Amino acid sequence: MTPPRSVLRRELLLVLGLSLGASAVAALIHFSGSVTRPGGLADQAATLNSSNAPGRPWLDLAWQLFDITTALVPVLLVAHFLVRERPGPPAPGLAVIGFDLRRPRFDLGWGALVAAGIGGSGLLLYLGAHAAGANLTVVPESLPEVWWKFPVLIASALQNSVVEEVIVVGYLVRRLDQLGWGPGKVLLASSTLRGCYHLYQGVGGFFGNMAMGVIFVWLYRRWGRVMPLVVAHALIDIVAFVGYALLAGHVDWLPTA
Repeated sequence: MTPPRSVLRRELLLVLGLSLGASAVAALIHFSGSVTRPGGLADQAATLNSSNAPGRPWLDLAWQLFDITTALVPVLLVAHFLVRERPGPPAPGLAVIGFDLRRPRFDLGWGALVAAGIGGSGLLLYLGAHAAGANLTVVPESLPEVWWKFPVLIASALQNSVVEEVIVVGYLVRRLDQLGWGPGKVLLASSTLRGCYHLYQGVGGFFGNMAMGVIFVWLYRRWGRVMPLVVAHALIDIVAFVGYALLAGHVDWLPTA
């Protein structure tokens, strides 16, 4: 049973306020600071995965795992709200937006194809925006050279993909549909939110991720499943994080801080 619209509005605002909505406001404040700082955007850096306890690897690992796991709490909250839509068995929760393991070959196959297309074009857009001075230098990782570095980078990529695609695509699209928003407005809201919480990277980060959001909402409408998008996003981030760790300082085309 779908709750009244007033309840859905409050629920949606609370979920966004605890997750990507708050991230969007933080990114806007960060961007405001970047554009008002002396020097160009390309002379500044945005670091995505950094040490939380330099020189203390075990404490650092504890903080990394804490950050990754607590970031997933809003996803559990979304699952709780979706289960409450249909009390009693069956209670699909996140399965109602296609976040499940029912179609692994479909999800992995299409996810890999989407990642290949968006990942390559996204890299070219970033390099172009950086060269034009419209983007900060994105540093995907600056973790110490310890045994847990690559597992943490992969876990961080998985966390990012689950949080973003479940909330900003599956949940947000479902709730805005239930609130009576038209498809065009829903697509614009979801893609703009995605662009906004990447604004800390600069103008290129905003428009590049907004374009990605348009594609992802369209694909979600077509497939009715968020899992291929989670796979695609995870692959894009894993390649970005691990690739930067392996290539930074060894190739001249990759901007570094």
